[in-house]
Amino acid sequence: MLFFVGFEDDFFLRPKITERSFYLNLYDIWFSNLDISNKNKLKLLEKFESSEIIWSLNKRDLEDLEFSEKCTQKIFDDVKKRNLDKYSCFMEKNGISLILCNSEKYPNSLKVIENRPAFLYVRGRLENLYEDCASIVGSRDASYYGRFVARKIAKELADRNVNVVSGLALGIDKYAHLGALDSNVGKTIAVLGTGIGDNDIYPFENKKVFERILENDGTIISEFKLGTKPEKYNFPMRNRIISGLSKKVIVVEAKENSGSLITVNYALEQGKDIFAVPGNITSLNSSGTNKLISEGAQIFTGIDEIFLLEN
Repeated sequence: MLFFVGFEDDFFLRPKITERSFYLNLYDIWFSNLDISNKNKLKLLEKFESSEIIWSLNKRDLEDLEFSEKCTQKIFDDVKKRNLDKYSCFMEKNGISLILCNSEKYPNSLKVIENRPAFLYVRGRLENLYEDCASIVGSRDASYYGRFVARKIAKELADRNVNVVSGLALGIDKYAHLGALDSNVGKTIAVLGTGIGDNDIYPFENKKVFERILENDGTIISEFKLGTKPEKYNFPMRNRIISGLSKKVIVVEAKENSGSLITVNYALEQGKDIFAVPGNITSLNSSGTNKLISEGAQIFTGIDEIFLLEN
């Protein structure tokens, strides 16, 4: 159990970490709730190594990091140091873990990407994050063909013990998760652009899919604190996590200006294999995938191609 003991100063109580599971402590919760950029959080962790050390800093300790005055003020905002026990109890009750990027439990696949998430909120089976993963992405406005293909590919991947990673959006993402759940193994990871509390789910139409993922040993993750709403700029950020976790990225349907192609760009920067499912040349939903193929993406015509590439 986590609790507060003793006064650090007149404004807040200092948390004492007692014996419990590895993935949640009050210093980490405080750190994850700071209203500063991910890059600045990474700077702090690289220099000071732990959230507990950062908790105890003074402004002089930050001088060589050249933070703006606004950023510095946010780091020393005492309001963020209150009610952490309540936040912790909510997380524990809902099975929500918090893993910082310097933890041994943080996925190795994400440690090597540019601007890696400083931390991850996690619900569900942690081990999925350390196993083989492939992502399936595509249009929210998916055709019947796209939905069918996404679900079929996802099931075949899960049957081969590969975790299917997607973004729990409408369209291709949803059917990728459903396909993995169709498997007897049912391995899937949903990366959200919101918080991962029950009231954070977006779009709300996917609430049942969210629940099925958790009920079937899947995993829900986000770099955004609990209560984060679906701000437009969050979703391109989460796409680097989708590609970062995955050895291979499969694009099922995408228009030329599709957000799915942001995931592809991250995947290319990260050195991942890109597959695109060919589609009807008269369909806008296939214009992006067909263009990817013309530019050198591997054409996806069957699940065996993915595994042959490794041999």
